[in-house]
Amino acid sequence: MDLLIRNISQLVLATDKPPVFAASSAMVDMPVLENSYLLISGDKIQAFGTMNDCPERAGQVIDAGGRIVMPAFCDSHTHLVYAASREKEFVDRIKGLSYEEIALRGGGILNSAKLLRNTTENELYDLAMVRIAEIIYQGTGAVEIKSGYGLDTASELKMLRVIRRIKETTTIEVKATFLGAHAVPAEYQGDQNGYVDLIIRKMLPVIAAEKLAEFVDVFCDRGFFTPDNTARILEASEKLGLIPKIHANELEYSGGIQIGVRYHALSVDHLECTGEEEIRILKDTATMPTLLPGAALFLGLPWPPARKMIDSGLPVALGSDFNPGSCPTGNMMLMIALACINMKMLPEESLFASTLNSAYAMNLSGELGTLTPGKNANVIITRPVPDYSYLPYAFGSDLVEKVIIKGKILVNKESRYDQTTD
Repeated sequence: MDLLIRNISQLVLATDKPPVFAASSAMVDMPVLENSYLLISGDKIQAFGTMNDCPERAGQVIDAGGRIVMPAFCDSHTHLVYAASREKEFVDRIKGLSYEEIALRGGGILNSAKLLRNTTENELYDLAMVRIAEIIYQGTGAVEIKSGYGLDTASELKMLRVIRRIKETTTIEVKATFLGAHAVPAEYQGDQNGYVDLIIRKMLPVIAAEKLAEFVDVFCDRGFFTPDNTARILEASEKLGLIPKIHANELEYSGGIQIGVRYHALSVDHLECTGEEEIRILKDTATMPTLLPGAALFLGLPWPPARKMIDSGLPVALGSDFNPGSCPTGNMMLMIALACINMKMLPEESLFASTLNSAYAMNLSGELGTLTPGKNANVIITRPVPDYSYLPYAFGSDLVEKVIIKGKILVNKESRYDQTTD
């Protein structure tokens, strides 16, 4: 059935000829069509234009007077399959302990691994589906989910099977990433090479054979995995057809960006520690710099230098890093606000970064990220707002009114609570 959205105040990122991603000044040149319509046929975008050319009638009709219509968010970096929250570590950080100090005492990723190993697949799936429902409600239409809280063969495979089940049962697009090299497990402390051997010899062949992941990721940073061990994992993964993504330069100038570019990583993520050399290396490559402002906020880290990256000619994507330890939210509307407020990205840049560029970082820019005829109809309709720049400005407000995924209305918050009293 067709779905016609009419009287749109601003139709954002509607274009017949979208780029694969937007970089530098092109991130400001965001297509916006005022007083417009959007036509959806089945699960695809069919057409758009001004109200002067709007079809008279086409199946279901939504009058969007005063509202913005834009692509649903693509969140290219999450860890939303986990067993339990870690609010006690949050309190420890308030008391002055660092992320690394908490990890050294058995907290952090190792804490999540211990909990996950004792949680069944069904329990993990049920917990994750609550989080999936939450991010859809907030406007996300595609999500990448990493393993990495298992840190042994059985538990990593368990996580990836849960992600596959999510992919098979949810409406939004889901991409799976193997992140066995998230931390060195307790049983391999002092023997990082031995754990890397386990990843290469035992985990990767099974994951590739069962097609449990499309991407492989490594936490290449101080206190985690060295550039040499990262290179070993990526070389083995390349032979098995897995596409690299890298956790890079969150805690230090670690060489993670350089390794990512050398192995043609689809994205390098975090990047709080990024200077002139790293920007030069990233320039004119196919590797997408992906920034995670929620993690920087939650951990009190330096803000990634988004302004310098964009002004130097780079593209930038945004992800949430939804996880129990460093960003317990997948709210992408909040991420665009943080990007504007703290990283000095313009509203247009933040919207490109959370839609088209983040779709690219998931190998989905041909299907998602813009409102283009033939692409999947993943669409947000906002509440009545004056302008798209209001979205990051009103950072504490719930501005998503409807969420349409593959042409179906999954979320409708149009009815507000009754404020009348007896």
